[in-house]
Amino acid sequence: MDAPQELENSATNYALEAVRLDKQGSRGMAITMYQKTIEILLKLVQLYPEYNLNEVYIQRAIAYQERIKALQGAITPIESQMETDKTVESATPTQGGKASYDELIVKEKPNVKWGEVVGLDHAKRAIKEAIVYPVQRPDLFPLGWPRGILLFGPPGCGKTLLAAAVATEMDAAFISIDAASIMSKWLGEGEKNVARLFGSARKSAVEGRPAIVFIDELDSLMGKHSNEVGGEVRVRNQFLKEMDGVIDKGKNLHVYIIGATNKPWDLDWPFIRRYQKRILVPLPSHHSRLMMFKLYTRSLQLAKNIDLHELARLSEGFSGSDIKDVCQSAHLKVIGEFFESGQASDKLAKPRLLRMDDFRRILEERKPSVSLNMIALYKRWFDAFKAL
Repeated sequence: MDAPQELENSATNYALEAVRLDKQGSRGMAITMYQKTIEILLKLVQLYPEYNLNEVYIQRAIAYQERIKALQGAITPIESQMETDKTVESATPTQGGKASYDELIVKEKPNVKWGEVVGLDHAKRAIKEAIVYPVQRPDLFPLGWPRGILLFGPPGCGKTLLAAAVATEMDAAFISIDAASIMSKWLGEGEKNVARLFGSARKSAVEGRPAIVFIDELDSLMGKHSNEVGGEVRVRNQFLKEMDGVIDKGKNLHVYIIGATNKPWDLDWPFIRRYQKRILVPLPSHHSRLMMFKLYTRSLQLAKNIDLHELARLSEGFSGSDIKDVCQSAHLKVIGEFFESGQASDKLAKPRLLRMDDFRRILEERKPSVSLNMIALYKRWFDAFKAL
């Protein structure tokens, strides 16, 4: 298999996984997979500018980028153009609205290093103290250690990346689920599947490998509900029971439950108190934004007039996901311009360098995905419930 075909296969696999996660409602993981797909497609275009499928790759990358924007903002079903795509069709969940356990559980750990989680020093330190150090030296923790960690904050700021990074750091079993999908897709099998999920995590820990259960969109499962049906109540109670079993101080198994939510104020108190660590994952600071621009532009061809410090200043209030999208958008426009000019047919031709005005134009067209009112809400909830 030649190199372009290997990259094509990788992009296809990431895209299929992204759409599967998207369809089941696992937004954070879906965004990560869509972004990986875009990166590979753009890499293909850069490495092989004469490739006859490059126009298709650019169109597909733009479509996935639009889906990322939709997931970061008002969430809507997958657009019809994705539904009709044959590669997407193969990723649709089980017919009848009822998905199996295996369809709603992601066990493949994303390969995310600590270095890819830019900034978030307070959050990383709190997670290391709660998870990494107890795994490395459990003998130094006579009083035990936290098993429940709640990550909350604006969307697109790195909650999913943090969970994936700590799993990579410890080579832990990583079991990712989406709370909204559990409540809507497991139907009458919810309790059994919750017990199965935690049983799988405990089995891994007994065999000597730490396990992390990552629950995205936690408020869908553990939020305040006024019109619950019996099945939903039983699923929530089963989760409480399983969490109590994990948190029990008499057990030293390395099973950790990491929950992520954009709406911590919707959580019920019985669940809040079971998360001994409650960590705000905030919008990136100026320095963090600068580091993000350095990270996301390191593989791009930049003109000498690019001022990353100025880009960090102009992106005040942007989330990490917003900044990555800005870099991708600027690059896509240059690549699209290259193809539209007809130069792509020349095997020696290359796209022009990215200039400062390319980034400025994107930043002028795009607004932050997090409002000032939302930031104030997170601050108030953190002041009331923080536990670092």
